[in-house]
Amino acid sequence: MLWKQAHDLAVLRQISQNTLVDTLGIEFTEVGQDFITARMPVDHRTVQPMRLLHGGASVALAETLGSVASVLCLDDPASQAPVGVEINANHLNSAKEGAVVYGTARPLKIGRRLHVWNIEIKDESGKLICVSRITIAVVERR
Repeated sequence: MLWKQAHDLAVLRQISQNTLVDTLGIEFTEVGQDFITARMPVDHRTVQPMRLLHGGASVALAETLGSVASVLCLDDPASQAPVGVEINANHLNSAKEGAVVYGTARPLKIGRRLHVWNIEIKDESGKLICVSRITIAVVERR
């Protein structure tokens, strides 16, 4: 089984309060057998001056999904921490202000010390906006 930790959406929302996740309006919507999904509004918090989704906001959504997914895969979150070591993104299409985008993270590799996630961000019609991959190291907490 992929998930080793409980994945109650209410808890995910609660731990996101007063963080970048909260600031950008990111909201976790579903945790499936092998994926996690969140939505993010394309609004004044997430657009660039041309009123289109900012690429950095897409990357923030992708990193949020990969990081939270890795937490759910940890054997012992009290002694382990997931830390991002690399992220990339290809911005394929734009999303206009007023839209909502949905990111879904799926695992490419889940090892004891290394997690790699593929994240697809789509608009409400299913158009692919961004594809991202994040590599996360699992380290011992100090």
